[in-house]
Amino acid sequence: MALLGVLLLGFALVPLGLVPLLCGLAAGGALSGVALSAYGSARIRVVADSLVAGEARIPLTALGEARALDAEEARAWRTHRADARAHMLLRAYIPTAVRVEVTDPEDPTPYLYLSTRQPNRLTAALTAHRPDAA
Repeated sequence: MALLGVLLLGFALVPLGLVPLLCGLAAGGALSGVALSAYGSARIRVVADSLVAGEARIPLTALGEARALDAEEARAWRTHRADARAHMLLRAYIPTAVRVEVTDPEDPTPYLYLSTRQPNRLTAALTAHRPDAA
């Protein structure tokens, strides 16, 4: 899709000459690169007393046990074991994930499913920052 946009821009600039054509292709390629880089750039962080996953910000007091999932377990939790009420930061091109229980009785979300390339690191960070870990 991005390549098609760059080519269309190039064809539109052909009547203006070689230099505008090359400048347009370079600019279109750069913009396509930025757009592709932004795709899938959701970040997962443990900040102060919250877990920030994409646009969601969840207090650590509302979270229970965090469990790292290997590729096979992650596939099961995003397919046949998935709960429609779960909050899923799903990136299908990342095979591993973390599943975090939600313990807040007022929140209908049973768990968070977070696709991450480093599930053990995220699990360790969540465990270290839990209020009851002190």
